[in-house]
Formats: sequence, structure tokens, C-alpha cells
Amino acid sequence: MLESFLYLAAGGVLLYAGGEGLVRGAGSLALRFGMTPFVIGMTIIAFATSAPELAVSLQAAFEGVDDLAIGNVVGSNIANIGLVLGTAAVIRPAKVEMRLLRLDLPWLIFVSLLLLAFMQDGGISRPAGVVFLFGLVLFLVWNIQIARREREEERVRNEFEQVVPAAHRAAWIDWLLIGGGTLALVAGGAAFVKGGITLATALGVSSALIALTVVAFGTSLPELATSIVASIRDAADISVGNVVGSNFFNILAVLGLTAMISPLDRGGITMADLAIMLMFALFMVPLILVRRRIGRPEGLALLAGYFAYIGWLISQA
Repeated sequence: MLESFLYLAAGGVLLYAGGEGLVRGAGSLALRFGMTPFVIGMTIIAFATSAPELAVSLQAAFEGVDDLAIGNVVGSNIANIGLVLGTAAVIRPAKVEMRLLRLDLPWLIFVSLLLLAFMQDGGISRPAGVVFLFGLVLFLVWNIQIARREREEERVRNEFEQVVPAAHRAAWIDWLLIGGGTLALVAGGAAFVKGGITLATALGVSSALIALTVVAFGTSLPELATSIVASIRDAADISVGNVVGSNFFNILAVLGLTAMISPLDRGGITMADLAIMLMFALFMVPLILVRRRIGRPEGLALLAGYFAYIGWLISQA
């Protein structure tokens, strides 16, 4: 069992380092090519923080552990809202001012429902993967167009500039960060999957349980770190946007690309797990669309819901 935790620890470090390298390198290059920090934050940063999930899910699919590939995404989406957003709101209540976030949330609900619909057939086929990737392209084009047309408040723009500061270094360093980050993600994904499989075997539980708990927590660490820093800096829109964008990318990019390469069988992932993922997303609707604020009581409720879910999973093992 010690070997399992060593693999998981090494994988977690590599995934975090790889995600950071990708964020810094890609963000800096995007600035060089004229993209605004606002657009970078809604696209590149969201994708980069989903890179650990992509690395793990692809590796799991190659290993033939489909429920680990799917459970990683479902569990990560639950952790992003329950654990990450809950923790951020407890540290500092979040007032959501960015209009684009309020437009993006219904899209997240829609793609979550789409995932439930596809999974009712027992898994995610290649055609479903194509639909997800096509939806991702539409989402990115729509987001960039809206972001360019709208004039967000100065405070919101300043938040994004804190996360994507201009880098005064040679371009080759950015490419090195991207290349090194990608290699770290690949190695981290392999180590994390190896650790997850050996831990499931040692404990005599399903790989789905390990994916929904241990693996999902590990791949959500970049989102957790980003959101905690954003909350400390009183950058609520970054914290919420990080979660909404990452969950969107997890479904459309991670599962879409993985299913395109290798169709995925649902395995031990139940419809109850998917319904709980949708419920966490729906919990944000009145907070962001109506109140436009996530306070400490709501943050505590999210944390309680997340740990109750983890407890329920363990009790079912």
C-alpha cells in the first residue's frame, strides 16, 4: 500500500507542476500574441487547470480502466464545486461581478445534462466524443466573442491581470515551460493511474471508488490552489470562473478527447454519481444568477455536501 501512496504523491506533484508550467508558459505566449488577460483567463487558464484530469483520463483509457477515466472527471467536477468553491467562499465570501460567468453557468448545466444522457447508454461513444469536442469549439468561439464585446468593470479586469501578469522573459522560456509542463503532466498522469489501480487492488475496492475520491482530489489540486489564492486576493470572479471553466473543460475536452481516442464504458460509475455532480452545479444557479454572491454559509453547505458524498461512497464500498 505504501507503493500506491508513493505513486499518488509523485503523480500529484508532477500534475501540479505540469499544470503550473502550462499556465505560465501558455498565458505568457498568449499575451505576446495580443490576447487580453480577460480572454486568457476564460480559455487558456481554464484549459490548463483541466490538464491534470486530461492526463489521468487518457492514461486510464490506455490502461483499459474506463471507470477511472470517467470517475476522475465526475469526481473532480464534484470536488471543484463542493471542496474548491466551498473552501474559497469560507475564506472570503465571493461577490460575482463578471457578467460572462452568469452566461456560462447555464452552459455548464446543459453539458452536465448531456453527459447524463450519453451515460444512460452505458458509456461514452466516439460519436458522443465528437459532440463534446464540437460543443467545446462553439463554447470557446462564443466566449471569446462575448468577452471582446463586453466591457467588464475595471475591478474584474484587474483580477484577471493578477492571474495572467505580463512576463518579461525570452519566448523560448515560455516554450520550455509548455514542453516541460506537458511532459510532467504525462508522467504525473501515468503515476497517478498506477497509484490508483494499486491502491484499489490493495484495499479490495473498485477503481471507480478510488477515481471518485483520491484521484479526483489530486487532479483538483490546481483548481484548489488557484481559488484559495484568488480568495485571499479578493478576486472572487477568478475563483468562481476557475471552477465553472474547469468543469466545462472536464466534460467537453477531457471526456470528449478521451472518448474520441478510446470509447469509454461507464463501469462502476453510477447514475447516482452523475446526478450528484449535476446537483452541485444546480446549487450554484440561485447563488450566481440571482444573489450573485456565495457567502460563508453557502461555502460551509458546499463543504458539508462534498464530505457527505465522500462518506456515502466509502459506506457503499
